[in-house]
Amino acid sequence: MSRWLSSFVQAVIHWVRRWQNWLVGAGLVACLLIGIRMWPHPALHDALPSSTAVYDDRERLLRLTLANDDRYRLWVPLKDMSPALVEAVQLHEDRWFRWHPGFNPYGLMRGAWVTYVRHGNPQGGSTITMQLVRLLYRLNTRSPWGKLKQVALAIRLELFYPKDRILEAYMNYAPYGRNVEGVGAASLVYFDKSPAALNLPEALTLAVIPQDPSRRLRAPSLDSDTPIGIISQYLATARNRLYARWIEHHPRDAMLRPLFALPLNLRPLSQLPFEAPHAVEQILVTRRIDGQSIDSRIATTLDLDMQHTLERQVDGFIKRSQMQGVRNAAAILVDTRDMGVKALVGSADYRNAEIQGQVNGTLAKRSPGSTLKPFIYALGFDQGVLHPQTVLRDVPTSFGPYTPENFDGHFLGPITATDALIRSRNIPAVWVASQLQKPSLYDFLKSAGISRMASEKHYGLALVLGGGEVTMQEEAGLYAMLANRGELKPLRWLASEQPSTGTRLLSDEASFMAMDILRQNPRPDEATGANPSRLPTYWKTGTSWGFRDAWTAGSFGPYVLIVWVGNFDGSGNPAFVGVEAAAPLFFQIVDAMRAQWPGMIEPVHRMPANLKREQICLASGELPNQWCPQKGWTWFIPGKSPIRVSQVHRPVIIDDATGKAACPPYEGKRTHVEVYEFWPSELQRVFVQAGIPRRKPPLNDACMDSGAPVGEPPRITSPLRGSIYTMRLKQSGQGRIALTANADAAVHQLYWFVNDAYVGHSAPGELLFWDAPGAGNYEVRVVDDRGQSDRRGLGVSLVE
Repeated sequence: MSRWLSSFVQAVIHWVRRWQNWLVGAGLVACLLIGIRMWPHPALHDALPSSTAVYDDRERLLRLTLANDDRYRLWVPLKDMSPALVEAVQLHEDRWFRWHPGFNPYGLMRGAWVTYVRHGNPQGGSTITMQLVRLLYRLNTRSPWGKLKQVALAIRLELFYPKDRILEAYMNYAPYGRNVEGVGAASLVYFDKSPAALNLPEALTLAVIPQDPSRRLRAPSLDSDTPIGIISQYLATARNRLYARWIEHHPRDAMLRPLFALPLNLRPLSQLPFEAPHAVEQILVTRRIDGQSIDSRIATTLDLDMQHTLERQVDGFIKRSQMQGVRNAAAILVDTRDMGVKALVGSADYRNAEIQGQVNGTLAKRSPGSTLKPFIYALGFDQGVLHPQTVLRDVPTSFGPYTPENFDGHFLGPITATDALIRSRNIPAVWVASQLQKPSLYDFLKSAGISRMASEKHYGLALVLGGGEVTMQEEAGLYAMLANRGELKPLRWLASEQPSTGTRLLSDEASFMAMDILRQNPRPDEATGANPSRLPTYWKTGTSWGFRDAWTAGSFGPYVLIVWVGNFDGSGNPAFVGVEAAAPLFFQIVDAMRAQWPGMIEPVHRMPANLKREQICLASGELPNQWCPQKGWTWFIPGKSPIRVSQVHRPVIIDDATGKAACPPYEGKRTHVEVYEFWPSELQRVFVQAGIPRRKPPLNDACMDSGAPVGEPPRITSPLRGSIYTMRLKQSGQGRIALTANADAAVHQLYWFVNDAYVGHSAPGELLFWDAPGAGNYEVRVVDDRGQSDRRGLGVSLVE
């Protein structure tokens, strides 16, 4: 055995010495080939430009864009193609693809024999690699010299790239009729599906088209505007021949033969989707401006069903309103849960040049009219300027050089903040804005990302009534912030974008109160003002100066909807009034959405923690005294909302003999008590102008304090005067201090304030506990329901 092994080793050594030069040469060649393959080469998918397929949030095609060379070409990796399609292409085009070095000598000789010797139909004998070379380098391969050049480049391609990359590139660049190239674009154009989702008849159909696309796609219906095209008999015959060969390799697929007997429909190129044009263009343009590469596939947040709903309603509204000169409108719908833009209609008709239909109206800067008023009131709630039932003055008022007027030219006198916002009164809104400190309305809008704003001095208080300009998309962000309880979040356009955590610009409490007011705004088509749906709608209208813009903005369920009606050229129209032009379209969209999605519900929000419900006197919006005839309720932020005991209703002691106010002392006189309303003189004048004058309280010049009721003011019994309360450091913010006071027998209610912040009410002699927020000096004040008061200082210290 050892002798045999020794002989074998010697034979091998002898053979190596004899062929060593050849072996070294073969090794060098192998190393060279490996080096060529390993050397970095340009990626084949970058050789030609690609289209972009834009989808909605449910994978429905919105648009397939043209590549830079005006071709529909969509790159799809080989692993994302149907295995049947990949195998069918090799079976039909190049059975020896996995084994040849880029060209097939037998195929070339057969093609030359048929073409030049027998003078039959020209045959090139090209492999998949050679066809890819022709597509990449645009070669003329009809001549012998062109064919040789094609072979040489095919060999080079095989040296540079593995077989899978070559096959992948060919399938992405193969011709599929007219200006459609590659299986990615072809499957999307003709079958409205990705290459991975093709069934066997569809896969075999795409496999045979590239050999003769112009003839095999020559069907009258494919060049027409009909929605469905039946494949030609020529194409069906070629596909069925390939199926016969396919069965030889896959006998089990013979059971699919009935499918090949059915007509196969191909979508005409003219019927490619062109959905949500303004939104899709904004997404594509934004990515180019930001310097981002345009992916071959973009998944958006849009919902095609909701897009169609908005388009139908806008189109129907324009047709019904043409007699009023209404020709254009825009709308945007945003899901407040994740800030995804669900639908966008940038104009009434994208293809109408007369209305500049290709302009995206949701990006245009326009005067918002009164649609910013909810944010003025919300800021006022946050800064302690007012609460929802604060009585404001809708009277002629000058704010320095600025003298605003109401839209209707009339004044309503005393009006609650809730009614002032619902009825869109200008004077109260300007007054609230004039009381804002930090942030002002201007600061708030800057923080909210409103772009291209001039200086604050440029606008002044006119900013309240639409003196500035915002876009519909910026307005959608503002109203979504209100719906999201004061948190501003950016709009989302792409499904891949993660929802932002947001920035708080308004408190939870202020946002809730503003939304509660908007909820009470009655629909313009409801005489009763009652909302018939269980799903509330929060909305506000706006009209710009000169009737150039009509707005309605609001939310329902989880969505924010902004509607605009006007002309892109800025021309006015008396019909462009928010409540008359934009509000009907707004509610038509809302009703259509509710009908199409009956299960729609509003996102659940917790009640704000620092919000209370407090009884007030309706006439004054303040805490009721014992003579207030009508009482109601308001939302109230402890420590912020301004509140005091109402002094509008006061008793007057009338002398029965004279009918005038009685002079004290009242003992021994026949008197009776009447309650009068004490209004400031400017409000008295407004009442007279409105035809609703109030009774003037009677006077008696013979004495001072005539008619004033007699009674002792309240007296604080706890805390004691000059007392200092000590709390443990660990209990800071949890120290309960008892408040109590004695009062006159006629007093029914006591109202307590600490540093002018209302903390609660109690009956005379009843305890009310107050939690001191920390160390410091405080002033405790008690006011009875007749307006008399007492106050006392209080100190709080902390110890370990």
